[in-house]
Amino acid sequence: MNRGKIICVGLGPGDPELMSVKADRLLRNARHVAFFRKRGHPGKARQLVNGMLHAEVTEYPMEYPVTTEIPHDDPRYIAQLSDFYLGWQSRLTELTRSEDVVVLCEGDPFFYGSFMHLYVRLRQASVVLVEVLPGIPGMVGCWHATGIPVTWGDDVMSVLPATLPDAQLRQHMARSDALVIMKVGRHLGRIRGLLTELGKLDQGWLVINGTMADQQVMPLRDAPERCPYFAIVIVHGQGRRPANDM
Repeated sequence: MNRGKIICVGLGPGDPELMSVKADRLLRNARHVAFFRKRGHPGKARQLVNGMLHAEVTEYPMEYPVTTEIPHDDPRYIAQLSDFYLGWQSRLTELTRSEDVVVLCEGDPFFYGSFMHLYVRLRQASVVLVEVLPGIPGMVGCWHATGIPVTWGDDVMSVLPATLPDAQLRQHMARSDALVIMKVGRHLGRIRGLLTELGKLDQGWLVINGTMADQQVMPLRDAPERCPYFAIVIVHGQGRRPANDM
């Protein structure tokens, strides 16, 4: 085993004050910090820790070779992403020969986090210790931003990626009491249309950049046609509760 280890730090929903005490301590003392980003962009995770990193830190931006340019089921997409993760598995492992490496991850690393793809490869290789620090998922910050409880009593909640086909989205939306719809971006119009069909539009809220300085919260019926990738649609449950809570 290498002397160092890889520590993936869940940064929480965006507000640095909602980060764990342990995450804050590790970030401020880290000498090697890696983070994912789209080519030509600063990277959301890196932006969340502005002003927190040590003056002598060395940064390693892990730039995706492809994001939405090729369909995710295209063999070229699969091959390029596989090579990308294998390459960074090797590079991060080499860095841990003598020191720890901290990897940044928005929200919680095990909840739709990009680090999961590295994690399984690193664990299978069994050359370096891997530690994962949990973080508050972004959706939690978003439903708190609405100021409305998201589930009551026996409500069933579903978390849905907006990238699913209409038929699957409609099915899950219809059988759930509360909804969290992630990866919204260019799919906002589809989501609004499906919720309108199901009579749930008036329960929907759109939260953009939840808990961050530029947070926006609005009823879904008043939302624009498009929104950023870092946006979440919340549909609150209406379940069992005492009469005076109605």
